[in-house]
Amino acid sequence: MNLVLIAMILALLIPTYAAWRDDEVWQRMLAFASIATKTAIMALVVSVFRDDWMIGIVAVIILSVGNAALMLLAHVIKRMQDVSNS
Repeated sequence: MNLVLIAMILALLIPTYAAWRDDEVWQRMLAFASIATKTAIMALVVSVFRDDWMIGIVAVIILSVGNAALMLLAHVIKRMQDVSNS
């Protein structure tokens, strides 16, 4: 289990690095959505190994609702920037 979690944390560093390097808001929000997805998957893995389905339910809610709201916010910010640049 520890090896799986270490591999997941290392995979989590990739979008973190992308968010740190990129200055465009849209790309940064996509990186944060990727981080949220990977974190929710990690919570699902932990819930299966611990046999704790309360954590799993929270992870599923994050996967289904959290990323949609984050992507909607990123789209609104991008549209606002497009309008202000025109």
